[in-house]
Amino acid sequence: MDLTLTPEEEAFRDEVRAFLDENLPQDANRADPGFVAEWQRKLRAKRWVGFSWPAEVGGGGGSIMQQAILKEEMARRKAPPLGSCFMGLTWVGPAIIAYGSEEQKQRFIPDILDGAYQWCTGYSEPDHGSDLGALQCKAVREGDEYVVNGQKIWTSIAMWSKWIILLVRTSQHADDKHQGITCLLVPMDTPGITVRPIKNMAGGAMFAEVFFDDVRVPVELRLGAEGEGWKVTITALAHERSGIAEVESLTRNLEALKRLAQKTTRGGRPASEDPGVRARIARFETRIQAMRMNGLRYLTKQLRGEPLGSETSVSKLLRAQLEVEMGDFAVEIQGAAGPLVEGAEAAADGGRWQKMALSWPEVVIGGGTPNIQKNIIAERILGLPKD
Repeated sequence: MDLTLTPEEEAFRDEVRAFLDENLPQDANRADPGFVAEWQRKLRAKRWVGFSWPAEVGGGGGSIMQQAILKEEMARRKAPPLGSCFMGLTWVGPAIIAYGSEEQKQRFIPDILDGAYQWCTGYSEPDHGSDLGALQCKAVREGDEYVVNGQKIWTSIAMWSKWIILLVRTSQHADDKHQGITCLLVPMDTPGITVRPIKNMAGGAMFAEVFFDDVRVPVELRLGAEGEGWKVTITALAHERSGIAEVESLTRNLEALKRLAQKTTRGGRPASEDPGVRARIARFETRIQAMRMNGLRYLTKQLRGEPLGSETSVSKLLRAQLEVEMGDFAVEIQGAAGPLVEGAEAAADGGRWQKMALSWPEVVIGGGTPNIQKNIIAERILGLPKD
């Protein structure tokens, strides 16, 4: 693994840092809609949104290494996102670039890059969770349309999304449950679609149930060939799991956790002086660094032109575990103040840790539950028998 930057890559890092110095002052209000809109406009002008996408579809045409540099520098400075359509940029766009028709690329890619609206993903189902091969939401072709019936669950941001990338079963195959799955691009205002938000313990509602009752979808909105939706999905999930920028987010959380331990008293002393607390924090740091090294392994494979495989599930599993454990530990070391949430005068850091501890489903479920990741690791990496 040799990740020494070339002179051109070093120059690009300097360019990104200079851009951040000029356009992201430390006192910038990252929550201000006006600032965020102007920020996104500047990013689009530099073609840094969809930076590694081909230039012919509106991307930046940048290299994989430059993309890694860009994301890492942005994460270190806590910059607003590279684009405002997360699902579109992470999952939908790459799938359309790989499998979409020219008409689909022209129709959807510019809007994804501009953040014109949001996308959601219709993957998980009741009784089957993240086992996509077992999905039962059915689509029957009638002339130039598919008629969709079924249900999806744990659908992120469905309440304010304009489109959904939807997996449906168009046929049954006894020899391979992943055959017979088709991918459709469906407007969320299509008659027959009902969305019901699912509230989490922190009071938020990032997820929803989505019901499909005789929903008619034109065949022209099918992504890829009929029955080959699994290939499309693998492309989307590989893009979601291949990045290492989330390591910077975990590192920031860890630094905040250290500060919390320093200002929280246990037995008349700062919690940071407690050997047990120090050991837990050290283990967090070690696992985050392991995740960073794993991410660099993926980056090396990408630079060599090798496809990312099931090993990306390792980082997905580790990130979910770290998010949950760090949030729980932060609440634990606060003692009696631990249950205090946002709005309580004595709540540490404005109640951020309590919210983090209660909002774990967003990280744990998104992209596949821990059990799914463990099965993938066991079967496809370790060669163990199927669950």
